[in-house]
Amino acid sequence: MRLIVIVGFDGIELVDVACVTTGFDYANRMGADPAYRTLFATPMGRPVRCDSGLELSGQDRIDAVRGPIDTLVVSGGQGHEAAAANPRLVGQVRRLAALARRVASVCTGATVLAEAGLLDGRRATTHWFEADQLATRYPRVRVDPAPVFVRDGPVSTSGGVTAALDLTLSFIEEDHGAEIARRVAMGTVAYLQRPGDEAQVSLFTAIPHADRLLVRKVIDHVAGHLAEDLGVARLAAFAGVSERHLSRLFAEHVGRTPTRVVRDARLRAASRLLTSTREPVAGIARRCGFASAESLRQAFVTWAGVSPSRFRAAAVEPRE
Repeated sequence: MRLIVIVGFDGIELVDVACVTTGFDYANRMGADPAYRTLFATPMGRPVRCDSGLELSGQDRIDAVRGPIDTLVVSGGQGHEAAAANPRLVGQVRRLAALARRVASVCTGATVLAEAGLLDGRRATTHWFEADQLATRYPRVRVDPAPVFVRDGPVSTSGGVTAALDLTLSFIEEDHGAEIARRVAMGTVAYLQRPGDEAQVSLFTAIPHADRLLVRKVIDHVAGHLAEDLGVARLAAFAGVSERHLSRLFAEHVGRTPTRVVRDARLRAASRLLTSTREPVAGIARRCGFASAESLRQAFVTWAGVSPSRFRAAAVEPRE
């Protein structure tokens, strides 16, 4: 069996653990061969207290775990800083990493991996809210706050909380193929599998308020008029500002250019239509503002790593 060791500590986020354990358990139910065995290891093997106040019982002491380990996963949670400040815990994580085929962190568990030196020179992510702090504290880590998860060689890191399921699905697909990963996603009633480079924070929930109402207005316009001309000049005219000023506002409040925002909005809309309707790809391309099915295909492959047709084929059967 493939041994999955999940490291826990006081102040972990329960969902960080559950997404991983449930994902691998569902893979077993779907016929994964070899199957997975999960082991929740804690300091001294004692129960740990979750952020929510619930307690999880440890199945073994971290220092008693021996290899070989298929995948080592360090959970995240509000206790991540205390965990990273514990030299014995960090040392055990470093030891177990040397015995593992893959090493991963969920959310702020990246802090522990960074403290152990396992992220040095690697691209990594964490919960978007903690990304600046991770980058400042560990300058040798190339922190990218945007993606749902990042896989850099044998070391993977995921964004906040439920991004753990996306990372787990990617592991299952790597080990057992896309079909079992698709069935796990269906069984957990999850989105098929978000591409790793999809943003953690939805474009339409990440925009601050204040004078950024102008930016909000433009984004709302984009969302409702995907099939129309949404070039920077047209958007600036709609907003009543210069192109340069509009670009500056987007850089300041969104962190992306207007062109990038439009592209992402169109691709997200296309992905929803691909998985929720039987409309032909050419029709979806027109509805979402692409010049042709081929232009949608090229943009979609860059964004999601697969073609629209393959993305649709792997999705849950449409309802309409």
